[in-house]
Amino acid sequence: MPARRSVERRILDWREVYEPFGETRLRAQAARCMDCGIPFCHEGCPLGNLVPEWNDLAMGGRFEEAGERLHATNNFPEFTGRLCPAPCEGSCVLGINSDPVLIKQIEVEIADHARSAGLAPTPPPRRTGKAVAVVGSGPAGLAAAQQLTRTGHRVVVFERAERIGGLLRYGIPEFKMEKAVLDQRLAQMEAEGTEFRAGVAVGSGAAGRGDGEVPGASAPTAAVLSAADLLADFDAVVVAIGSTRPRDLPVPGRELDGVHFAMEFLKPANLTVEGAFDESPLSARARDVVIIGGGDTGADCLGTVHRQGARSVRQLEIMPAPPATREESNPWPTWPVIFRTSSAHEEGGERLFSVTATELVGDEAGRVRSLKVVEVVTEVAGGRPSFVPVAGTEREVAADLVLLALGFAGPERDGVVAGLGLELDARGNIALDGSFATNIEGVFACGDCARGQSLVVWAIAEGRSAAASVDRYLMGRTELKAPIRPGQLALS
Repeated sequence: MPARRSVERRILDWREVYEPFGETRLRAQAARCMDCGIPFCHEGCPLGNLVPEWNDLAMGGRFEEAGERLHATNNFPEFTGRLCPAPCEGSCVLGINSDPVLIKQIEVEIADHARSAGLAPTPPPRRTGKAVAVVGSGPAGLAAAQQLTRTGHRVVVFERAERIGGLLRYGIPEFKMEKAVLDQRLAQMEAEGTEFRAGVAVGSGAAGRGDGEVPGASAPTAAVLSAADLLADFDAVVVAIGSTRPRDLPVPGRELDGVHFAMEFLKPANLTVEGAFDESPLSARARDVVIIGGGDTGADCLGTVHRQGARSVRQLEIMPAPPATREESNPWPTWPVIFRTSSAHEEGGERLFSVTATELVGDEAGRVRSLKVVEVVTEVAGGRPSFVPVAGTEREVAADLVLLALGFAGPERDGVVAGLGLELDARGNIALDGSFATNIEGVFACGDCARGQSLVVWAIAEGRSAAASVDRYLMGRTELKAPIRPGQLALS
């Protein structure tokens, strides 16, 4: 793996944590690819990336051609190469008895070679006269928009937040992906003809902002576009609003000041790095922080509080620690469930497993001051886990800032969902048929709002596939490639 910058240096800034990998090491790593007769890495990747092909080109130093093969299946490899957990590597045949090829690192290096050349726009060969609205500017919406623009439709992307990018801008910290990477891609899309309209909320109840209010700052006023006007002005609509309803923690003391959802914390932190504030209105500086939730969002909070100068930080996870190596019950080529350490975990803090919070304790002013926790034993019955408290393990930990990173429970029900009258499935996500179409004629949906919270690579794959369905709906046929086939919408 590429070396990470020293902890002592990187927590003083917001730059990406990795040192340059170097072309010599990159070509040597690409040479490890076995050029398998049946490349399972294709199946591990929802986009069906042509991994052995661009590995071979990178091995020979043919980076321009490698970039073309990489972009043939992936609109934004500079995003996935930084943010995807690389299920392709879990499927690598070499991983049976050795370390897999560093597919993700090769991907980001090829993508950055293309970025350094300028990401030239790909204008459409013709104009169809059709107009498509994309609601939401996260990875699914952006992928759908770029595909539809390139096939000749007029595409307008609506985003209710202040700036374009969705979770890529407001949820992903700068140390994981610098926003210049996102801005360069958005500039390319604009040059191709995609129109962006930030600060526009679509549908009824548009005041609800599940993408993260900025505590202590006045909320920007979004213009409202009614669902009726949206349907009247566009020939088709793609809804890609993400899964933004955060899961809450129903314990005594939840109402105390100093308890926030993760996105309430991450959004102003990211805006501060972009220059919107001198210091985040919700800062961890000199605070005892507890992060509840052990996933990627929790790790994003962890790295952020380190850079803000927290006094102490603990991250709680109710599940037991994963095994250090792949278990026999988790065979190749299934993505291995193993213990992973992100760059944020290297930087400090205490990581606790098999622990749950039972109560938030406040001071006389109504601000959280501590957290009561207890260890649990996980029992599985009927495929679902339950968590049994262990008697005698109760304790109290200091906390004057508590961040809830417990995942998300589907798209918001108001706004565009209510305005368009979209039906939801049993899991609370937007219900689809096998071609990404909703119950409303001409309205399609993709990404986390239909799948549930998932990986960036799934969002891009669904955006590409939804674009193919929209193009077929408008034109009767399509030449757009759809990595997800009709009827293949079940969770992987």
